[in-house]
Amino acid sequence: MAVAERSLRMLIEKWIGGTGATSVGVSLLAHGTARRRRCVCIHVERPAGTFALFFFRHDDGSWHVIPPETTRPAMSAC
Repeated sequence: MAVAERSLRMLIEKWIGGTGATSVGVSLLAHGTARRRRCVCIHVERPAGTFALFFFRHDDGSWHVIPPETTRPAMSAC
C-alpha cells in the first residue's frame, strides 16, 4: 500500500470529503510513550450537525478507525 493511501490526511479526506464541512478540528487524544500508541479525534462541523471520528495508529504506521489489538503477554517453553 502506498504511503499516501495510509496517511491520516488521505483518510480524513476519504471519510469526510463530501460532507460540506464548515470546519474541521484535529486533537491528539492519547500518546503512550512506552508503546507509542496514538489516537486522533477529528471534529467536523457542518450545517446538519457536528460529529467526531477517531483514528488509531497501528504498528505498521497506518491509520484506521478500528483500534489495534493489544499485545498480550505470552508464555512458551524454550
